[in-house]
Amino acid sequence: MWSVSLVLNKFFQIISRISINDVIDILIVAYIFYKILIFIKDTRAEQLFKGVIILLVATQLSGVFKLHTLYWILVKILEIGFILPFIIFQPELRAGLEHIGRNTSIKKLGSQSKVGEEDNTVKIINEMLDAIYDLSSRKVGALVILEGETKLNEILETGTRIDGDITMQLLCNIFVPNTPLHDGAVIIRDSKIKSAACFLPLTQRKDLSKDLGTRHRAGIGVSEISDCLTLIVSEETGAVSIARLGKIYRNVSRERLFNILKNFYKKKSENEYGFFSDFFKKNED
Repeated sequence: MWSVSLVLNKFFQIISRISINDVIDILIVAYIFYKILIFIKDTRAEQLFKGVIILLVATQLSGVFKLHTLYWILVKILEIGFILPFIIFQPELRAGLEHIGRNTSIKKLGSQSKVGEEDNTVKIINEMLDAIYDLSSRKVGALVILEGETKLNEILETGTRIDGDITMQLLCNIFVPNTPLHDGAVIIRDSKIKSAACFLPLTQRKDLSKDLGTRHRAGIGVSEISDCLTLIVSEETGAVSIARLGKIYRNVSRERLFNILKNFYKKKSENEYGFFSDFFKKNED
């Protein structure tokens, strides 16, 4: 059995043999992998990446435990499947190369101060609250989805792309009755209104109150399949509700909703500091 001193000696021997070229090599490879992970996290390739990791782990485990048949099958799958991602995800790969070509300078990470971030978040929240409670006072129905860690690209693509800043005026105009974008949901990603008039899956729950209409059931439905936060304004009563993880909370006051939104954005910001949290961790708040 190895002693602590022997382990330390081995460790320091390895460290002493690391040259400046090795450090540069490691940093470059780490940066490349980081940029690849950031690029694929909003695309179909994210699920493929998870699948490849699972296959690699399963292959190694089957080799360690001498499961020869399973090991042979997994190795063949990896060999044959190596070329498939380049065919299936050709559009994403082309977009990635174009992205590299456009971005010739390295952006500074964390350049925005924490105070600046908080001020911007409070501004965004107030713009949303002004819109929600203005619509509430006029009994104009609205459905706003704040995306969490789980991306909603499939739902986002069912609507009309906006990519606009979050302002009270824009949100209120979207939900004006009898206009092209009013019927459906608005998807908000971080600090942008990404899409409007999006179609949402309806909840299949049978225990909901009979006075909850399609808008509320759609808001609950999308919260069942993701970690988003749904804001709902009733067209009949003007009451503001929120849906989160399949549960609905009705008649939410402005003060309470402000705190909920602030905690939501705070949790989302904290998760960005975890390198792999964007890919393997789901917010369970």
